Amino acid sequence: MSLTGTSFLYSLIALAVVALTLPLLLWSRIRGPRVLRAAGRVLMLLFAQGTAVALVFVLVNNENNLYDNWADLLGTGDHVQQAADLGADGTGGMTLERLPKVRQEFKKVAGGVTVTQLKGRVSGVNAEVYVWLPPQYHEPAYRHRTFPVVELLPGYPGSAKAWFGSLHVQKQLRPLMRDGRVAPFILVAPRTNLLAGVDTGCANIPGTVNADSWLSVDVPKMVMDNFRADRAPAGWAVAGYSAGAHCATRLAVAHPDRYRAAVSLSGYNDPVSERNSLTAQSPALRKANNPWQMLREARTPPQIALYLSGQPHDGYEAALALEQSAKAPTTVHVVYIPRSAGGHTMALWRPQMVPSFLWLTEEMGQSRTALGATPPVRSNAGSTHAALASGTASRAAAARRP
Repeated sequence: MSLTGTSFLYSLIALAVVALTLPLLLWSRIRGPRVLRAAGRVLMLLFAQGTAVALVFVLVNNENNLYDNWADLLGTGDHVQQAADLGADGTGGMTLERLPKVRQEFKKVAGGVTVTQLKGRVSGVNAEVYVWLPPQYHEPAYRHRTFPVVELLPGYPGSAKAWFGSLHVQKQLRPLMRDGRVAPFILVAPRTNLLAGVDTGCANIPGTVNADSWLSVDVPKMVMDNFRADRAPAGWAVAGYSAGAHCATRLAVAHPDRYRAAVSLSGYNDPVSERNSLTAQSPALRKANNPWQMLREARTPPQIALYLSGQPHDGYEAALALEQSAKAPTTVHVVYIPRSAGGHTMALWRPQMVPSFLWLTEEMGQSRTALGATPPVRSNAGSTHAALASGTASRAAAARRP
């Protein structure tokens, strides 16, 4: 039975009802010695508590898409077939243009989202990738046009489905794409939870995992081989929240030849911020995978644009550090989110979908191909929770709120 399936949820609800009813019906009817009666009542209480905890867990998991399946939950999943040393550029010396085209079959999921199981020829990763096509993709007027792409990365633990489930990114953007306010991006969400019980940090670690090559080489090649996707880095961006935000920034800084922009929601720079991160296991790995260090030590500042949002002690200070270390042509846009907007949850990131994609449309030069102009973002003192969470309220006004 699927961990995230409807049948499992309904079964738990039924068990919870039974667990609540049993003590009401049988508490005073248990017969036998005192010890036996006490044991029976304790078992009924444990059953009630166990089903309640399980039901709450499933509801939270379904809302936040933390674990895709039982293997993810139990720490038995492994999506790495091999992890060869692929060198500095993560290609292992392969000429990607000469590799055979990757032809994939896609299954419909829901809301226009499709999924495929991709075997990465370069990375050695075998995992699922979700794809959503913009409303213009199948329209006759656009049949000869290529589309910009945004890779979407979840946090840890987290499922790639969270972007289309908990965050409703396609539902929020579809009307804006139709109106021309947001560019018709192809949205691609690959699995990032590749090894049991650890966060890969989206890095290549020879002998362990080639997560960087999976995300920046195999997944883009598959998308370009199967869809009318832009092939130039100017048409590619990467976005993430929490640990995925760290990955998004890191990938863009490391590969300006593959991505033009990155969106980071509540991210961090030092991998040690995620205690289960593989890249936090040694000083050398921490330094090599810290975007702040990478920007400071880059021989040539990368031509990328970064959108970084965060709250005090949850991404904001890391964003300011990147802003201060960035040099042209690198640009950094920092969005302050007040503590009153909520904590490190989907409810905080959901309202940030629209502002961040409006920014991507402008920053990636896609506004000229969208059908309308992006409206200015207003700031006001009477900010709603959604405005606070999205960063559309002014910092001064937000600071006055409780």
